Amino acid sequence: MASWSEFAADEPRLANGIRVLLQQYGPGFGYLATVRADGGPRVHPVSPVITDEGLFCFVIDSPKRRDLERDGRYALHSFPPEESDDEAYVAGHARPVTDQARVARLAASAGAAPQVDWRLFEFTVDVAMLARRDSGSAGGPAESFGRPAVQVWLDPHAADRPAAPTPVLAGAARCDAHRSAA
Repeated sequence: MASWSEFAADEPRLANGIRVLLQQYGPGFGYLATVRADGGPRVHPVSPVITDEGLFCFVIDSPKRRDLERDGRYALHSFPPEESDDEAYVAGHARPVTDQARVARLAASAGAAPQVDWRLFEFTVDVAMLARRDSGSAGGPAESFGRPAVQVWLDPHAADRPAAPTPVLAGAARCDAHRSAA
């Protein structure tokens, strides 16, 4: 399981592009998909926290938290930018952070309210994807007909366990799949 930091060290430009899309409105903002007890998907907006230490999310007592506690598989997708159809996607496994000093440090830096019943999860990265679409030459984002340039990173150690779903984008102009040599 690759941490965000390991992924970012292996593919810094891809990690930065994903970070920019997840933090385009200031604090992190994206859609978190979890696996319900019946195996179906559940999607909620969340505020992911990306630091040099990793990719985290403070999750309040909710169905999505119970999903993560029971089955840590997740997918995180960026909120769409106003000016393009660019998108970022990260998938892997979430695990509760149990080191109280680390929890306190991240809560203080992210401004997590201490009176709220939240739990901190760290998200590992099995798959990371960034799709950039060229704006159409005739106009703005509404006329964005260009095919996406897609870059995908796969954790080389993820092959040892069931894979997180890899996004499929129809009509991708180029797809750079990369498994780091570890």
